[in-house]
Amino acid sequence: MAAQGEHNSYFVREIEKNDSSCLTVSQCYMGDVGCVVWDAAIVLAKYLETQQFYDPTSGVNLWAGRRVVELGAGTGVVGLMAATLGADVSVTDLEDLQTLLKVNIQDNQTLISTGSITAKVLKWGEDVSGFLPPPHYVLMADCIYYEQSITPLVETLKLLSGPETCIICCYEQRTEGINPKVEKRFFELLQESFNCEEIPLSKHDSEFRSPDIHILHVRKKV
Repeated sequence: MAAQGEHNSYFVREIEKNDSSCLTVSQCYMGDVGCVVWDAAIVLAKYLETQQFYDPTSGVNLWAGRRVVELGAGTGVVGLMAATLGADVSVTDLEDLQTLLKVNIQDNQTLISTGSITAKVLKWGEDVSGFLPPPHYVLMADCIYYEQSITPLVETLKLLSGPETCIICCYEQRTEGINPKVEKRFFELLQESFNCEEIPLSKHDSEFRSPDIHILHVRKKV
């Protein structure tokens, strides 16, 4: 556990896994968008546990030994879920979120037996050579909100992705302010280089789902 003093500025949210263990995720009282667990992150984390990916009764585990990069990880909840399911995960965000990511990795280490998780700095649009060869999966939850970050985000997705990479993008559709315009621009740019498939709500986790929260599988055009 982190020292008590460090934890005073955090509050904890627990996310129950299907095996009844709990991810304990610290969030910040003060700070920017990366400091709290957004609903889309929980929807995506729970989607990783659905039977199409992970079904212990039939021995299905598409995460075991897979290399995964989470973009804009924030608290790291999505990457942590993937690591507990056996993936080798790099959770990435800006420098000022590394402390929070490391606290959450440390606090959930006991749940990670076969997978692994490391926090790394990655600024969208910059060098990704430290994350290559291309990962099997790129995960991103609620990364589409700043107009100025759209182009570098798509650039990073292009640099990171190989022909086998599946990008799983989860976002909450927001109708106020500039959000619809930013979303529209993101998908226009994305579809120049990628094919997008929307996952029907029926395939999301049966409890953690919402009509406003979309999950897409995105693959590079060949």
